Amino acid sequence: MQGRQVAEQIFSHAELWQRLLTLVLASAVVMGSPGPATISVTAVGAAFGLRDSLRYASGVTLGTIAVLLVVATGVMVMLASVPKLAPLLAAASAAYILYLAFKIATAPPVAARTDGAALPTFLGGFLLAVANPKAYVAIAAVFAGTPSSDLDARLKLAVLALMIVAIHVLWLLAGAAFARFLRKPRASRIINLIFAATLVLTTALAALP
Repeated sequence: MQGRQVAEQIFSHAELWQRLLTLVLASAVVMGSPGPATISVTAVGAAFGLRDSLRYASGVTLGTIAVLLVVATGVMVMLASVPKLAPLLAAASAAYILYLAFKIATAPPVAARTDGAALPTFLGGFLLAVANPKAYVAIAAVFAGTPSSDLDARLKLAVLALMIVAIHVLWLLAGAAFARFLRKPRASRIINLIFAATLVLTTALAALP
């Protein structure tokens, strides 16, 4: 009897579940597609390994959630009215990405790394996420895609925040999977160069109007 009641409750909210599924799928496609932040997480994971990439990946994840909050609270509209802010953010993001690409391209194999090696930082990941103008556009498109009358704003925030975490975890794990096979210096250098070039190319494509 209890099982039947649970089933009835679930099906009574079928429309809500459909809207949630639509939101999840839209966020997976728009926010989960390759971009400067997601590619950087994968590249860092491949170049530095899972453990040494956690701080950077956490920074990117929390920075992206901060962008979500900025969009959801309407602060984005206020920021958009500030003259030349978008180009300044784009320049800062591009500068850090070029620096990060250099660090990835020149990173030694994980097995040969010393304890004193410089690693990508939490702050670097956070700043990259919040300084990426394209992130605001993508998240705004997903957030505005489901009207507030259909889904409570807090529920949308919770779902999108969870999706941001899941997306970046998957991209990090994908990169870290490469690190296991990069024991030889030659293979490590080739893969790191590919990831660094991909990061720069993705950023350049994202900068196109």
